[in-house]
Amino acid sequence: MEKKLYPCDVCDKSFGKSSNLTAHRRMHTGEKPYTCDVCDKSFSLISSLTAHRRTHTGEKPYACDVCEMSFSQSGKFTSHRRTHTGDKPYACDVCDKSFSVSSSLTSHRRTHTGEKPYACDVCEMSFSQSGQLTAHRRTHTGDKPYACDVCEMSFSQSGQLTSHRRTHTGDKPYACDVCDKSFSVSSSLTSHRRTHTGEKPYACDVCEMSFSQSGQLTAHRRTHTGDKPYACDVCDKSFSVSSSLTSHRRTHTGDKPYACHVCDKSFSVSSNLMVHHRTHTGEKLYACDICEKSFSQSGPLTAHRRTHTGDKPYACDVCDKSFSVSSSLTAHRRTHTGEKLYACDVCEMSFSQSGQLTAHRRTHTGEKPYACDVCDNSFSVSSCLTSHRRTHTGEKPYACDGCDKYFT
Repeated sequence: MEKKLYPCDVCDKSFGKSSNLTAHRRMHTGEKPYTCDVCDKSFSLISSLTAHRRTHTGEKPYACDVCEMSFSQSGKFTSHRRTHTGDKPYACDVCDKSFSVSSSLTSHRRTHTGEKPYACDVCEMSFSQSGQLTAHRRTHTGDKPYACDVCEMSFSQSGQLTSHRRTHTGDKPYACDVCDKSFSVSSSLTSHRRTHTGEKPYACDVCEMSFSQSGQLTAHRRTHTGDKPYACDVCDKSFSVSSSLTSHRRTHTGDKPYACHVCDKSFSVSSNLMVHHRTHTGEKLYACDICEKSFSQSGPLTAHRRTHTGDKPYACDVCDKSFSVSSSLTAHRRTHTGEKLYACDVCEMSFSQSGQLTAHRRTHTGEKPYACDVCDNSFSVSSCLTSHRRTHTGEKPYACDGCDKYFT
């Protein structure tokens, strides 16, 4: 074993070579004697300067002999090789997780210690990884240095750009080993796997709810605190999650970047496009475990289950009414405020619910999309069709509580 003859006089580290001690001392002094002749960056090690120069030249001398990737630094190359070999030499001494690079282990250890050494100098947030702080700072500056070369979108993080590019290429390199689904980002695969295992590792410390994704827990916690840190710079609305703000901004811009490849419809949020696709495929993934109904979205299934349980978790804070879905509560509140957000662009009428406006517009267009399958009558609203069908079936579900008469 090599003797460590050169001890540091500031900390307790020792080195086998004097040159290593010299380089180490610069960590204490902050000295950076190696300056780039292209930009104004300086480095404490000449090897760091050599690696940095390649960001200017584009040189990538370290080529993988398995795939076509090349790297500017040998360390990145070594880490990359492990994606082929599966080697994870850095093991956590608290849990059973292992990692292919030492920096990932260092970051992971902080999930056990709770340490967040990287503090934002603008707000009070702290982070366990320096990259998270760098990305967070851009929420203050608005900087988006990573631009897509296909469309006009820019991103604050390089990983977001990499994922976005796959929306153009259709590439989904992360495949589930249980079912046939593939994903464009690895985090989506990790979350998806939990649909098979049922794992929900992120537990709320206020209530009993648990979540399969950390972001879901963060957003959920704000239902307890009422925190809405994402504010619109056009109107006075604020949101508890950044994705809601991004979607909301499109109500101002009219932007609908998510286009259906079957028809000509476009959508402002990707989830709406995903749901819309099911109108073409007829797919209904979400089945009720009590009755035979299935749904194309998880939200309607959750609401439907309450027709079995009678659960009405959304209570009005003005009167004593409760509702099984939040949208019903939102619409109900307008009966107290008198607010009518949905205005007809043909006449002067306004409505408290979007569905009322949709039905009203048909009085102008004459459209009657709800057709009876027994006779040739059509109706502008679905409730009228429901009532009409009873003239064929003879059903009279509404009983008078004063006499014995029933009505359709």
